Amino acid sequence: MERVALVTGASSGIGAATALALARNGYRTFAGIRGSDSGNKVPAALRAESENGNEEEELPITIIPDMDVDSEKAVVSAVSEAASYNQRLDVLVNNAGYGQFGCTEDVPLPEFRRQFETNFFSIVRIIQEAAPIMRRQGSGDIINISSVVGRMGLPGSPAYISSKFALEGLTECLRYELGQFGIRTTLIEPGVVKTGFFDSMRIPESCSDPKYRVLTDHMLAGIKMMVEMGTPPSQVADAVIGAINDEEMLPRYVVGADAEMFMKAKREKSDIEFERYMSEELFPK
Repeated sequence: MERVALVTGASSGIGAATALALARNGYRTFAGIRGSDSGNKVPAALRAESENGNEEEELPITIIPDMDVDSEKAVVSAVSEAASYNQRLDVLVNNAGYGQFGCTEDVPLPEFRRQFETNFFSIVRIIQEAAPIMRRQGSGDIINISSVVGRMGLPGSPAYISSKFALEGLTECLRYELGQFGIRTTLIEPGVVKTGFFDSMRIPESCSDPKYRVLTDHMLAGIKMMVEMGTPPSQVADAVIGAINDEEMLPRYVVGADAEMFMKAKREKSDIEFERYMSEELFPK
């Protein structure tokens, strides 16, 4: 029986690359995108993520348009559509999300909450819809796209980073809760990925202190430089496929040379040593 996968945030970047990789690995892939799509064909933005994209290529991808993960109605409809194809759901990739920039004092509380609504609570909502289907079939893989900053705090984007910390904790809980039903759960932790993600980050219009402005400007400039040398989305997609194919799925997979470098330093240093190390990296004299 053809295996079924659902990917959220699949119109571009990591989501698009992952949808393509799953389709090319034999999955009937349902790709949730926020915008509308005519003809139910693979959007040009999604296809562009493929280095060897062929306009004539036949891919088992079904687009689910207008899948706003903040909408309960949209989530219920998307999970139902994917699961109804073969009366099963084998893989769920929670990728949809965005970045809120700005220091803690400068991000209005409603925007902080909005960040968690999309990056965390929407994933809880989707899993609550998908898990019963996977429990009934006695199997399934849930892949949560996190970030290396889900395990380290950095200045300038506490709303985004906190949402990823929360996702890391949720996923560890799910490994116990769902594991007893044959459902595997993991985290994919990329570093900086070469996508348009950072171009769409929300930035506060003003800072409450000049030092915060210097800090946010410095961090944004550094991120833009790193994006140019960032990990390609296809490498993250490969990590997703690798996790699914692992006989024993690991709790997390770090992706990208930058992410591996930071995690190596975090393992080898004490908390205070790591803090000093990162300060030197972020604020060179």
